[in-house]
Amino acid sequence: MAVFVALGAFLMTLFGGWTARRVTDRRHLVLGLAGGLMLGVVGLELLPEAMAMAGEDFLGVHQALLLFVGGFLFAHVVERLLAVRRAAHGAADGAADGAGPHSHGGAGGRPARTPEVGLTAAAAMVLHSLMDGIALGAAFQVSGGVGATVALAVITHDFADGFNTYTLTSLYGNDRRRAFAMLLADAVAPVVGAASTLLFTLPEELLGSYLGFFGGALLYLAAAEILPEAHHEHPALSTLLCTVGGVAFIWLVVALAG
Repeated sequence: MAVFVALGAFLMTLFGGWTARRVTDRRHLVLGLAGGLMLGVVGLELLPEAMAMAGEDFLGVHQALLLFVGGFLFAHVVERLLAVRRAAHGAADGAADGAGPHSHGGAGGRPARTPEVGLTAAAAMVLHSLMDGIALGAAFQVSGGVGATVALAVITHDFADGFNTYTLTSLYGNDRRRAFAMLLADAVAPVVGAASTLLFTLPEELLGSYLGFFGGALLYLAAAEILPEAHHEHPALSTLLCTVGGVAFIWLVVALAG
């Protein structure tokens, strides 16, 4: 079941990349909905399950909560390291172009971009999608209900993953062939991750710990990446309603899964 659902993530990633090339007008609504679904999955399903499964406290704090915060911080550190590397490459390219110390890019005011930076950022997206697949398989090891809610989060935010993978690769000067290759790798990654969980069964406490860690990383992506991007150019009420609707939908799914 996890591998079958991961095929949905595969298709959604490709759809996100196709959208990056063709359609951008309603992207903010999709991202707003994806952010709401991710927030609902983390707060209403993943974190409660992780706390129930990951047993003891550590220095007065529940183990699942520590890993939840750790997952959030891990995603934040990775994102910041990539941002610093992009800035460093941009500054180096600006200096090579003869730009002054306060320049923000190359000729014509455009930001200086290096293809390798785009490939590195896209590779990070591929690794993230691989972890998505592992989390999906692990969630189905808990129960079908947990697996279904995690599947909703993974499939919907893989649209944003596909969009960003193609955009990041092409934005930094890579041709369409490289951009499509990275998009395809990002689409295959969750299938590989989900399939890998067929080879092992995680102990309950370790499984709860991993779900807590994954929940923290997922919350960071929703709060720091997906939702700000959704509201950046279209701070509309419709986008906010999509986010609230996403949370409400997960609440309904959790209630029905009972």
